[in-house]
Amino acid sequence: MRAVFWAFLGIRKKSGLQNDVASLSFIHIVIAGVLGALIFMGTLLLIVKVVVNHS
Repeated sequence: MRAVFWAFLGIRKKSGLQNDVASLSFIHIVIAGVLGALIFMGTLLLIVKVVVNHS
């Protein structure tokens, strides 16, 4: 999850990327990416609901 988090932010050292490529499989990266995207979207939806309900 940490590798995907840094990828979402766009902040990654080349050495860290090479370590991740060596230790992670493609399916793990895909699953972590989907989970990260769902958490991100859920957080945004929650923020929007809170702001709209307080207006």
